[in-house]
Amino acid sequence: MKLLRTDIDDVLIIEPELHDDSRGYFVESFNQREFDAAVSSVTGLELRFVQDNESLSSFGVMRGLHFQLPPFAQSKLVRCVMGCVVDVAVDIRRGSPTYGRYVAVELSQSNHRQILIPKGFAHGFAVMSREALFQYKCDEYYHPEAECGLDLLDPVLGIDWKMPIQDAVLSDKDRKWKSFADFDTPFEYKKTDIR
Repeated sequence: MKLLRTDIDDVLIIEPELHDDSRGYFVESFNQREFDAAVSSVTGLELRFVQDNESLSSFGVMRGLHFQLPPFAQSKLVRCVMGCVVDVAVDIRRGSPTYGRYVAVELSQSNHRQILIPKGFAHGFAVMSREALFQYKCDEYYHPEAECGLDLLDPVLGIDWKMPIQDAVLSDKDRKWKSFADFDTPFEYKKTDIR
């Protein structure tokens, strides 16, 4: 497992080791021991995932920017197992030096990358391929009463979704989330021991 840094210290890209030959490939997509050794040594975070989710979406679908409010906040480990997405994490931790900034990463079946999104980040993605099968692990169960989000097309955030916005397909719920300026975040920045 290889860890890559992003412009926001607490958001990490994970590249699992790929074994390929003439038959195809094999990849261990998650191993708790290796994850703990790699991620905890870099971030100090200790995560135990309790729920796996999966979505299938077609080109132009945008989902997000989602998160759960405390005390049910979630860290997520996300990946795209079929197709290609642009995955985005927005820092919504008050007091953070990167508050309001985002990281965008291409996740695809060909690059096998995963992205770790800790608590205190809003998360979303846009589908760049004909279809995309998206999977993510969460360290907290889904609590509908704690579900929240931000407007993923908010010009204040200025997210480059790598696609024409007129092609975007959004759910009614995702069209109604608050703008970043109107959101009073309950998340506080706590400096982690990033090495």
